[in-house]
Amino acid sequence: MSEAVLSPVSPAPHVPSVRLGKLSIGALGFLALALGTLQSVVEPALPLLQRELGVSPAEGALVANTLLITGAVVTPVAGKLGDRYGGKRVLVWLMAVVSAGGLLAGLAPNLPVLLLGQVLQGVMVGALPLSFILVRKHLTTGASQVAIGLVVALFTGGGIVGTAVAGPIAEGMSWHWMFALPTIAIIAATSVVTRLMPHDPPIRSVDRIDWAGAVLLSGTLLAFMLGLVTATSGGLPPFAVGALAAVAVALATAWVVVERRAASPMVDLRMLAKPAMWQACVLTLVITVSLGMVLFLLPQLFAIPGDGYGFGASTTDIGLFLLPGAIAGALSDSVGGIAARRFGSRAVILVGTLVTAVTMFALASLHTAAWQLVLAKVLTAFAAGVGTTALLARTATAVEAEDTGIATSLLVVTRVIGVALGVQIGGAILAAGTGSATGLPAESAFVTGFAVAGLISAISLLVVRSAKSGVVR
Repeated sequence: MSEAVLSPVSPAPHVPSVRLGKLSIGALGFLALALGTLQSVVEPALPLLQRELGVSPAEGALVANTLLITGAVVTPVAGKLGDRYGGKRVLVWLMAVVSAGGLLAGLAPNLPVLLLGQVLQGVMVGALPLSFILVRKHLTTGASQVAIGLVVALFTGGGIVGTAVAGPIAEGMSWHWMFALPTIAIIAATSVVTRLMPHDPPIRSVDRIDWAGAVLLSGTLLAFMLGLVTATSGGLPPFAVGALAAVAVALATAWVVVERRAASPMVDLRMLAKPAMWQACVLTLVITVSLGMVLFLLPQLFAIPGDGYGFGASTTDIGLFLLPGAIAGALSDSVGGIAARRFGSRAVILVGTLVTAVTMFALASLHTAAWQLVLAKVLTAFAAGVGTTALLARTATAVEAEDTGIATSLLVVTRVIGVALGVQIGGAILAAGTGSATGLPAESAFVTGFAVAGLISAISLLVVRSAKSGVVR
């Protein structure tokens, strides 16, 4: 599943002033492919990065999550920036930041520098809505739908490519190159887009960019995740961990206050008063937290030296093991909306969460063969993708037409946050179960992680059953 993909709303028919050529659309597609590759190289290589950098599983989870945090913040504001200053101009700005982050990660000597590189790379999420703006301004309605589908498909395909090539690059060259090579491709694609893509005029807007909300949301997420890391690593005394928790609560409270008072909030929390929205957000959060735990735990178990419960897999092998799940997740995004229309979102979510819960409980007791983990990844990735996409599609039709953009952006942000929280919770569980003598998580830690993921997924069943109206119909 690609957490960054937005579901664009079909524009009103229009006649573009400047038509895009095939080379321009191809350049956007190649850029999306390179971005998807850069985004996905961390997942199969995370155990290798932890060993090379000498960090705990909880600290390693931060490597995957910093990109997601930036993405959650950038997603709601990228489109507004593109409308205000021009989609092409903002796209080039963001790609400059992504390129700097990719090169920084490629040269990183330690964890803090790598994390900074991942933070900068996270603005890549904004490339998708900006690409949508460009094609919608320069193509007819039908042509823009085809072009948007191509960009989304290539971004998703890039995720599959990154999963497959991360291991061979990291093992054949070094892990630095798995960041550097996609970044070089991004720089090349951006230069072509800059030359071929026509400029789009900015749109005058009186709405202000909610920078305060963006800063407070990113600060809240970082404080929460750092609190999980310190609580499980034992590196800080209890009062320091408590202080971090207090900071996270204070930042979250301030963010809610700012969003409720802002004239043009980053995330319109007033939408949550509608049953369709709060039910969809709760379900999306629960589903993606469970998925995030699976995304983190499976590569870790593959990499554990084969001593009764591990497999001692190389980074290349891990990528191959995860590849079927990546493909299943990509396919799920196209199936979710169709399944919801035919069977109803309630039925789709019930089946998906039931499959995830049963799979996780089964994996907690049976994880002795690699195929069991591969099958679990395929089932959970497909189930979560179908469920969250069904929710997204259903919500887009359950709210008023003028609220569609706000509602879907809120769900996309929730989806990204849920995955990030799940990854960090999985890292915290493994860190808490790491033996001081071996430096490796015990088998019981993985059992606990899978069981917790199953319990979290089961909560979705309770939410769906208790929801009598709104989005889950």
